[in-house]
Amino acid sequence: MKVRNSVKSLKNKQGSVVVRRRGKVFVINRLNPRWKARQG
Repeated sequence: MKVRNSVKSLKNKQGSVVVRRRGKVFVINRLNPRWKARQG
């Protein structure tokens, strides 16, 4: 799966974690929950 640019840019934020669940790509950030993203 290609990762969208919006997800890639969130990956560089402090405290963010990229997770694959059920075939979807999620970006989770506990420090700033505003930076959540989902693809797929």
